Amino acid sequence: MDSRAPTSVTTALRLCLHALLVGLLLLAALRATGDGARHDTAVVVLAGVMAALYGAGALAPVVRPHTRAAAVWLTALGAVWLALLVLSSDALWVAFPLYFLQLHLLPARWGLPAVAVTAAAAIASFVLHGQEVTPGSFIGPLLGAAVAVATVFGYDALFRESERRRELIDELVSTRAELAAAERAAGTLAERERLAREIHDTLAQGLSSIQLLLRAAERSLPGDSPATTHVRRAREAAQDNLAEARRFVRALTPPDLQRGSLAAALSRLSSRTSAPGLTVQFAVSGRPAELPTPYEVALLRTAQSALANTVRHSGARRAEITLSFMETSVALDVVDDGRGFDTAAEPVTSSGGGFGLPAMRARARSLGGTLSVESGSGQGTAVAVTLPLPSADGPAAEYIGTTEGRAA
Repeated sequence: MDSRAPTSVTTALRLCLHALLVGLLLLAALRATGDGARHDTAVVVLAGVMAALYGAGALAPVVRPHTRAAAVWLTALGAVWLALLVLSSDALWVAFPLYFLQLHLLPARWGLPAVAVTAAAAIASFVLHGQEVTPGSFIGPLLGAAVAVATVFGYDALFRESERRRELIDELVSTRAELAAAERAAGTLAERERLAREIHDTLAQGLSSIQLLLRAAERSLPGDSPATTHVRRAREAAQDNLAEARRFVRALTPPDLQRGSLAAALSRLSSRTSAPGLTVQFAVSGRPAELPTPYEVALLRTAQSALANTVRHSGARRAEITLSFMETSVALDVVDDGRGFDTAAEPVTSSGGGFGLPAMRARARSLGGTLSVESGSGQGTAVAVTLPLPSADGPAAEYIGTTEGRAA
């Protein structure tokens, strides 16, 4: 009769309800035969019919709360009970388990009137069977109805609260697993990038220098010198290994940037960032321009780190990522409406690992840019990084030229 998952408590309550109704029907049948009532056979037959009808509905899978089958079953059960109530005053007590059935299986707008009608029928049975009408004749059925209403609605409220807590726990467990996976992915990407930088700054630079020195040595040697052949082979070997180092660096480039532009990578980042109640939006301002790879990596990592802090610490409901292209600079803003923090007490490193605010500042500073953080308790957080577009003599161009020249 219930679509809810059975537990030991609900199973015990259901068995008690079955036992109560069957016991009261049995009592009415025994009292009718024992007292030699005029309609004793009819009372026994109706009690048996009602018990059989009740058992059929209790076992039927279609009889579920708030369904048409439940309403039809209760109507048939009520009709048999009214007929039994006309013949036997002892059938009055069957009204109490009927209260619980009506409140449980019918919507509140129908369950409460059904309980009222059942209570009125129980009270009317006193007059029908010529019994003495006392205050108890009214208080008994009404008090039973009130207890049934309080019990059923109280249980429903507790059940809904329990379900909300269960859903919240499931959501928290799922979010924790997603955060753990995101941290592992961030660690993997950070290690890939570190290896790419190390190969780029050490092996590629060394091989490039060796190639240049060997080229200079080859030019300075006489054409018929026996060392020329060996120098040429060494230079070619250095060139081949430099190309291999470049392939390693390309393979270790962040996958998001391999699949498209920086704007596309930030759009994917905003769409796949998830947390309970959090909505992330991305927008591009200005005319997009092609950026050097160090710029794209720095801006993408800054957005990833800022969003990770938003998910882990802010409790925000809304976050916005804006990539702005201006005449002489490019800017990235990550703004959320979370709880914020005191920027004067900014930690040295982020608590969740990965790239904290100092790492973001170091990235921006290495490209000649700046990073600013605006926040306050209950005022949200805004992280903004601004990088000057590379020019022929600017510090960013010098950095990019140095890093790219090492692999050239």
